Amino acid sequence: MGALEVPSAPVPLVAVVGPTASGKSALAVRIALTYEGEVLNFDSVQVYRGFDVGSGKLPLAERHGVPHHLTDLAGPEETFTSGDYRREGLRVLDAVRRRGHLPVLAGGSGLYLRALLLGLFEGPPRSQELRRRLSDLAGRRGREFLHRVLARLDPASARRMHPRDTQKIIRALEVCLLTRRPLSDLLGGGRVGLGGFRVLKVGLNPARAELVERINARVERMFTAGLVDEVRAALQGGAGASAPLGALGYRQARAFVEGAASRDEAVRGTQSATRQYAKRQMTWFRREPGVKWFEGFGDDPSIQGQVLDWLGRMLPGRGSESSILESGT
Repeated sequence: MGALEVPSAPVPLVAVVGPTASGKSALAVRIALTYEGEVLNFDSVQVYRGFDVGSGKLPLAERHGVPHHLTDLAGPEETFTSGDYRREGLRVLDAVRRRGHLPVLAGGSGLYLRALLLGLFEGPPRSQELRRRLSDLAGRRGREFLHRVLARLDPASARRMHPRDTQKIIRALEVCLLTRRPLSDLLGGGRVGLGGFRVLKVGLNPARAELVERINARVERMFTAGLVDEVRAALQGGAGASAPLGALGYRQARAFVEGAASRDEAVRGTQSATRQYAKRQMTWFRREPGVKWFEGFGDDPSIQGQVLDWLGRMLPGRGSESSILESGT
């Protein structure tokens, strides 16, 4: 996959993890403002152009001048994998390090974060013909059918993947069929992790009831703020089979656009699926080693203060709270 030129001493990197709607982006911006940082996305839908509202891309006005990277990397018709993300992530990390700035990772796709920090196994190259056949099979028999096939060939991988996450399931099946070995076995092989960085992981763990309220309100705002328009634009542009249109929120909005669900049904379906997704995210990130957890939302000034106090002890002399106050942000 390529590697960074490793400096003589590790440089710090901050990763903000937590469930959707927990305020990760706001916290990442606050950290970057305090410590002269740049934000790197690790959300698997934000890498696609034209999918802004439903993926929660932070508007320019809320970035407060902080550079943001690893968004809008691919068109909706393109396939963008964890390997693609790692390659781009290494390139951006190297550039941020050379500028002497603090990389601040924020997002909700644990697989992307793991790919960047721990590396990926060197699997077989993609077979477009096999992928086309698997995609056609999913179209005829449904996405869940591919998941059932994977459960027979590689139960361990199937347990880690959502039954409707077609892109990941197709890759797992592709590896199984081309190598005649389960992906889960191959993942235990040699990986090349991220060198030259000292990773500090900040986790957000807000109260469940408050998170549910935020998720429900956020979904309502998404449908009001242009999610449906994004789906219509993608469909009119011929991207009906694109991976992001199968993502959370976009899938339900598409059902509304195509007359398969009412708006209320699409909203309620998105809210329910998002709550379930938040649970899965927390299950994933709780298994992430070395996370310093904070019990609240990332846009809460008191939580931001706690995080900055902790980072101040981890990053002595790198930044100060006064820089935030003096800037007026």
